[in-house]
Amino acid sequence: MTIKTLMLCAAVLATPAFAANGIGRTQSGSANGLSWTAVSRIVGQTSTATIAGGGNPIYLPTQPQKAGVVQLLMDYGQLGAAVCSGSLGSDRRTIVTAAHCVSPLSSGLTPDKVTAIFWNGDPDAGALGNAAATAIDITETFVNPAYTGQVIDQNDIAVLRLGSAAPSWATAYDLYDEGDLTGKAFNVAGYGLRSSEGGALGTDLGTNRLREGDNTYEFRLGDPRWNGVLNFGTASEYAFSFVSDFDNGLAENDSSCNIAVAIALPAGTFCNTGLGAREVGIAGGDSGGPGFIDGKLASINSYGLTFGNDFGDVDLFLNASWGEFSGYVPIYLHSSWIGAVQAAIPEPGTWAMLIAGFGMVGGAMRRRQGVMA
Repeated sequence: MTIKTLMLCAAVLATPAFAANGIGRTQSGSANGLSWTAVSRIVGQTSTATIAGGGNPIYLPTQPQKAGVVQLLMDYGQLGAAVCSGSLGSDRRTIVTAAHCVSPLSSGLTPDKVTAIFWNGDPDAGALGNAAATAIDITETFVNPAYTGQVIDQNDIAVLRLGSAAPSWATAYDLYDEGDLTGKAFNVAGYGLRSSEGGALGTDLGTNRLREGDNTYEFRLGDPRWNGVLNFGTASEYAFSFVSDFDNGLAENDSSCNIAVAIALPAGTFCNTGLGAREVGIAGGDSGGPGFIDGKLASINSYGLTFGNDFGDVDLFLNASWGEFSGYVPIYLHSSWIGAVQAAIPEPGTWAMLIAGFGMVGGAMRRRQGVMA
């Protein structure tokens, strides 16, 4: 059995030199008789183009619920730039995103500058380059210490510190911390690549427009029902990496079911044909974006995955078409770490008090020294 796996990376806005260097990381290998290739990096059933371009409005972001989903711009200077997505933390001082968007462990490159762009206007107007959008520089990056830079990594998560307060209209998100996600329906959003046709074609349109849709967390890669078959043989931790498949209502493109049948799992295991018109898959640039359950942040968009047409992919490419998988980092696994990072970042007002306090202490010490002298 041969498996083709290619992961989704942050969409690249590149010069030729930057494209040559890339920001993703390619991996290949074999385990349990399965060969694979991977590279770190919302497409609906129908078009996610602009409305003027024939796009389906059912994928437009719901406001104000999505007003805290940001576009991230990673500036690499002469090498170019890349985009990801992220979400405003409940503390309103941080953005939660994917580690591979900002960590050199993934690409070998460190961005010169990272900017979070907030936009709650016309979703077809785009965020990047929009004078009406609110752009805030990131001043500090916290990458999960267990992240390895591998493509499939359950620790692919980072918290970014905003240099100034988020706009008052931006929605902040509490964490969904209720354990196992298997079988739960969720809403997913991002600023990534789009499609003029939908899942039949995959990505052929650019980034910069926020889109959303729905799916179901099918399973985690370490689900014991797989009996270790989905072992990619990498150094990273991935047993709690969750995936959804991009269904179109046809059994032939139900990849989860097709793989389960191929390895003789009990009939019906992981078999369903989707949620209908609102079912989506993630694409390049959606990396770092949110998965929501009941309006709370439940997962982070991490990678894309295909096992090829033998198992349901409608074509031979990893392009967010029907039959592919999307991979996610579960928030419940990292909620304590996220909380600890956020707690360590002082409130903006506290910073001012600390600076003033240090100034007063310093002044008092100088005065004392003067008297003692």
